[in-house]
Amino acid sequence: MKRKTRSVSSSGASAERKTKKTKTKSGEELQEASTTTKLDFSSPENLFASLIAPTSNKDFFENYWEKKPLVINREDSEFYGALFSKAFLEVLLKKKEINYVEDINVCRYIDGEKEFLNEDEGTKATASKIMKKVKDDNATIQFHQPQRFQDTLWQLNGNLERFFGCLVGANVYITPPNAQGLAPHHDDVEVFILQLEGEKNWKLYSPLVELALDYSADLEEDSIGKPTHEFTLKTGDLLYFPRGTIHQAETLKCGNHSTHITLSTYQQK
Repeated sequence: MKRKTRSVSSSGASAERKTKKTKTKSGEELQEASTTTKLDFSSPENLFASLIAPTSNKDFFENYWEKKPLVINREDSEFYGALFSKAFLEVLLKKKEINYVEDINVCRYIDGEKEFLNEDEGTKATASKIMKKVKDDNATIQFHQPQRFQDTLWQLNGNLERFFGCLVGANVYITPPNAQGLAPHHDDVEVFILQLEGEKNWKLYSPLVELALDYSADLEEDSIGKPTHEFTLKTGDLLYFPRGTIHQAETLKCGNHSTHITLSTYQQK
């Protein structure tokens, strides 16, 4: 793998932010959640090293990158700090123009069928309606590019883009207890899952196409075989898997909601 990297300035090894009024990229003010993270923003290389710690960068690229999944169980619920949360999304929905489809999807996967519960594309999504769907319909929220509204996430994506030498995308997924949002599928990107709140059970399956260059349609359970990996991600944990890895995830029956952020890179590589 070839990566273009360069260091960026930082005031310290970790990002610490107090609750404050902050200007978003659009110039509007927003009350930002307090953020203290153990990620190291002193350079792109150090940031990635802290993201996959205790695995080393050398070990990762020799043994996992584009080869096999990596699960890191940290037993440290404070590791990511308040990078994003369900509560912060509720604040955004009340203060910002968040629209269905382009900004946010509401979906669920029940009895082998995926269903979108969105209103018309372009309709403003309100906190009351979105959270009612989560509670009453057992729906999952898929929030696109959250770094637009959270400066620490903006830094995270920017540093990773410098590290990988290509674009890095982000989506936040918020799922209530005993629920699944998406059908089994595979992506066309390298995927890093950061578990921010709660817990989620994951199943990974062998690829139908190694290092797939296209996103798959929803897959039937009987077409993907038995899982190669089954595990639970808890707050502070990380999961990596190569593009083409079939996956699905659901929250625990007895527990709280789950929030995770999916970072994606290396599309069409």
